[in-house]
Amino acid sequence: MSVSAHLSELKKKHENLSLEVEKAQRSPGVDDLHIAQLKKQKLKLKEEIERLSVSA
Repeated sequence: MSVSAHLSELKKKHENLSLEVEKAQRSPGVDDLHIAQLKKQKLKLKEEIERLSVSA
């Protein structure tokens, strides 16, 4: 897999997590811990995207 293809895949995952976080925040029954975990995953993806963008 090329770096650009990998970056595209990571960006898609990041966007999907963004939507999932928004949905979870609007749902009254969702645990704050779950939302925090989603945000942490999103941040890790963002950092990986930035790291690969700099080296590409």
